[in-house]
Amino acid sequence: MKNSTNNDLDEVIDESGLSDISKLESGDAQSYSLLKQHPQFAESYSTLHARPFFISTTPLSISHVAFLHQNKVSHQEELLHLNTLCFQFNIAPPKKNGLCFYQNFGVFELRWERHTEFSSYTFIMPKQLATPFDKLAINMLPNHWLNDISGEMIAAVHIDMLTANENSLNREYLRTYFEGERLIGSELRYNDAIIWSAFRLHKDNFNRILIFNNMLNECQSGRVLRALLELETYRNMSLLAFPLAQKISARVSELEIELARLIRELEESKQTEDEKLLLDKLSKMAAEIAELIAFSRYRLDASCAYYEMVQSRLKELEEKEIDKIQTMATFIERRLTPSHRTVQAAKRRLDDLSQRVDRASDFLRTRINMVIEAQNQALLKSMNRRAQMQFSLQETVEGLSVVVISYYVLSLCQYLLSAINSFGFRLYIDRVTAILMPIVLAAVWFLTRRLKKRLKQQD
Repeated sequence: MKNSTNNDLDEVIDESGLSDISKLESGDAQSYSLLKQHPQFAESYSTLHARPFFISTTPLSISHVAFLHQNKVSHQEELLHLNTLCFQFNIAPPKKNGLCFYQNFGVFELRWERHTEFSSYTFIMPKQLATPFDKLAINMLPNHWLNDISGEMIAAVHIDMLTANENSLNREYLRTYFEGERLIGSELRYNDAIIWSAFRLHKDNFNRILIFNNMLNECQSGRVLRALLELETYRNMSLLAFPLAQKISARVSELEIELARLIRELEESKQTEDEKLLLDKLSKMAAEIAELIAFSRYRLDASCAYYEMVQSRLKELEEKEIDKIQTMATFIERRLTPSHRTVQAAKRRLDDLSQRVDRASDFLRTRINMVIEAQNQALLKSMNRRAQMQFSLQETVEGLSVVVISYYVLSLCQYLLSAINSFGFRLYIDRVTAILMPIVLAAVWFLTRRLKKRLKQQD
């Protein structure tokens, strides 16, 4: 019986369970894709693939320019400018509100990216000959279109990537392609490539970087080229804050001297009016410092962020020296690090000065408040003495009022006694008045005290 029951259950499972599984595999296999998602679920994955490196072949010529827009050039204005180029080459225009545009125009490839403060244009062109910088990718673009790019150019570089040859390490030969300038070079990774540059603007106002590819594949060379392009742009963006940091440091030095003078005056001041004048000066100084912080903080913080990205890109290159020649990392750090430290010092000094002014203002306010409290205490003591004098005077007046009221009551009694005598009674008015006097005085005094106690209970 047990065996037959188990067999029946197995048949039920086989018929119903397997059929349900087959249904899931055939029709309902994608039902889990309808799970409720966070609004940024898909975006978090697509962001990982934003601004990818390009697949590069060797030999190759690249021209890269970056323009500052600083919210002065609208996003739509740049897209409209790209549309004109696409229309001229009969190419599909960029997507509406897109932040990136990668397109092959046949003779060249365009990569446009809009960042927070700048927009970059990268033009890529395959080379036919192995001669450095003989044909530049930017020459493939119409001059009028290039001249109409909105913004101010902050970075410009030509990069040629060639196959390694016998002249890859010949500095004297390579200097002719850098207008005779002193070269800086290094090997990448395990001699995968050799990089040369002078890090100077040449006659066309562009920097030049020459790469000899030894063993880099298409993806590796694309990552190296992207790192070099970002390095060029971020390096110049980091340096934007250096003049501002110098101006702020000079002004901070002046404010520090003025603050020291005000503190000396504070120590010597003895009158409240002088202290109020000093507090007014400190308040104006604090307002100026707050204005300096609001004006410069974004630029200084952005410079530090760009500096960190430069350091990150240099680490990606994994440079090694060539015959004790200065590497790009050494050259850039020796020039960029002092600027970065100046920016950090300006931020630190500005924050420190703000805190010192706040402390001096708090100390002065405390001192003024203590003087005011002492004056208030003296005023309260004076008011207390006046209240006691007024209370003593009031008690004196109360004593006199008892006498006055008693006098009027006795006067009324005399009138009453005189009226009684007019009816034929013989009363000695003076004697009766003398007898009533202590009684009236006691009665008036008692009623006055009782009324005074009632009033105090009501208070």
